[in-house]
Amino acid sequence: MTTPAIICVAITGSLPQKSDNPSVPITVAEQVKSTREAYEAGATIAHCHVREDDGTPSSNPGRFADLKAGIEAACPGMIVQLSTGGRSGAGRARGGMIPLRPDMCSLSVGSNNFPTRVYENPPDLVDWLASEMAAHDVVPEVECFDLSHLYQAAAMHGDGRLPRTPYCQFVMGVRNAMPVDRVAFDAMLASKRHLFGDAPWCAAGIGAGQAVLNDWAAEAGGHLRTGLEDNVRLDKHTLAPSNAALVERAVEIAARHGRRPATAHEARAILGIGDAP
Repeated sequence: MTTPAIICVAITGSLPQKSDNPSVPITVAEQVKSTREAYEAGATIAHCHVREDDGTPSSNPGRFADLKAGIEAACPGMIVQLSTGGRSGAGRARGGMIPLRPDMCSLSVGSNNFPTRVYENPPDLVDWLASEMAAHDVVPEVECFDLSHLYQAAAMHGDGRLPRTPYCQFVMGVRNAMPVDRVAFDAMLASKRHLFGDAPWCAAGIGAGQAVLNDWAAEAGGHLRTGLEDNVRLDKHTLAPSNAALVERAVEIAARHGRRPATAHEARAILGIGDAP
């Protein structure tokens, strides 16, 4: 039986502003509404950042708590994944929301170049974030911006820092990091299979690469990430009217490969996450 496709919607991120696309949700209320629409379109993971009301990135645990509660109420069973990324905080402040015990948190296990700066993930911080997730029974999603990040995740799994077989996401298309390139994608996938066998995995493409990575992942049996964090357009000339519109496109891409969107219950089973209370 063909595995249903888990669709993750990255609803706002830290960078896109309403000046880039008026549909980018900023406030908690806007994010909950946008997530509900995406959930109804087929998304079963919400990848969450928080902002101040002026759009400034934030790592405020109180805002994360409000967003988590809002999504859980509006989207029954949806997997809530909170970001520990570095654009909205520094050092251990990046993990201040982990004690909220979301279903998942993102975890970058190595550094790499971003368009205008180095995305720093020093080993001591990575180890602390991983230990916090383990202590609070939070499932990490390992964001792999480079092939070496897969091998670092394997080393951390091997010595117990990541107790569960890692759920890895290939991130392609960030300028100065891994490009949207089929040879690179195939190398990532071959390494993932070498290191983690048939464990589930995901792929995310930035900008115009979003639809490309949706297609490659759906074809290869992986799971799909979409959303306004990564891409504010449907095509070169058309702004995406909503997160839901990008989810609908991901659903259509998956269908071309004979795959339907996973339900929330199926997504939790695939990722080994217990049912929501």
